[in-house]
Amino acid sequence: MTISDLKSGELIILECISGSRAYGLDTPSSDTDIKGVFLLPKEDFYGLNYVPQVNNETNDIVYYELRRFLELLSQNNPNILELLNTPEEAILYKHPFLAEIKPEIFLSKLCKDTFGNFALSQIKKAKGLKKKIMNPLDRERKNILAFCFVDYAQGAIPLLKFLEIRKWKQEDCGLVNIPHMKDMYGLYHDANGEYRGIMKDESSNEVALSSIPKDRERIALLYFNKDGYSTYCKEYKEYWGWVEQRNEERYHNTLSHGKKYDAKNMMHTFRLLEMAIEIAKEGRVNVRRPEREFLLAIKSGEYEYEELLRMAEVKRVEMEQAFASSILPEFPDMERINRLAFELREKFYTSK
Repeated sequence: MTISDLKSGELIILECISGSRAYGLDTPSSDTDIKGVFLLPKEDFYGLNYVPQVNNETNDIVYYELRRFLELLSQNNPNILELLNTPEEAILYKHPFLAEIKPEIFLSKLCKDTFGNFALSQIKKAKGLKKKIMNPLDRERKNILAFCFVDYAQGAIPLLKFLEIRKWKQEDCGLVNIPHMKDMYGLYHDANGEYRGIMKDESSNEVALSSIPKDRERIALLYFNKDGYSTYCKEYKEYWGWVEQRNEERYHNTLSHGKKYDAKNMMHTFRLLEMAIEIAKEGRVNVRRPEREFLLAIKSGEYEYEELLRMAEVKRVEMEQAFASSILPEFPDMERINRLAFELREKFYTSK
């Protein structure tokens, strides 16, 4: 099922402008995101063709089937609660039957996690981005030789430097285990190709061991920093996976304001924290944000990362106190929600 199918079949029962334009945080360059709800034909819903969601390739247009919509509302999902509470001026179409879906049926103390604690987790994400920006990794992946060290002149030097000094090739070297010494090896050399080398090939994750005659003289001790190599491999995979998937526009915006954190991500962190506090205190979801200037200042990089951390901690404490004294229920009334889901669908199908 496609968006065209929803429109041609007149299946859409709610359609709203979402994202920055709904929050009142849009700028001239902002995209227009659309979210909504659709109703599957009766034969598809009761048959085997249930479709929970329909979206375009970029996910800036998303429609949820009525059952999925109510399910996510019962989980206090921020995006879906925002959709239910979209300001009138951002609603493109709303079927009259949907007036029965009232926010107070769904709001609960689950919002502390789904809004507030999720927002706080994004701070760590922003910090992770800062780490990636400040510590880029070369595209050429290091091999295990870069994590080997050799005892030399009352100290130790990198293996690659040692080989350069000796004018040796790693393929002409051989290693043997040193008993009771973790990741430590005896290093030998033979220019006639008798040994297996220090590594088999560029993709090797372990050093190669050779069979060394007992009468051969050990040249040096070699230490393979295996833990350091494992950490590097993990970070390399994460970094270049991030490079391939990152939003280039947001990345270059991050570089342009010079603060080395994802400013848009941090803006939404504070938006969600403010909304969580309001939900706890007022029992309602305020989608359009009154603190527009403050949030856009964060987005433009006017605050230092450490300053934002301090402000977020203050908001965290305020949120904890607000939910501790809130009159919201611990969880939504699932029996009431199930009854509403049944009654609404029956009303829609009967009307058709």
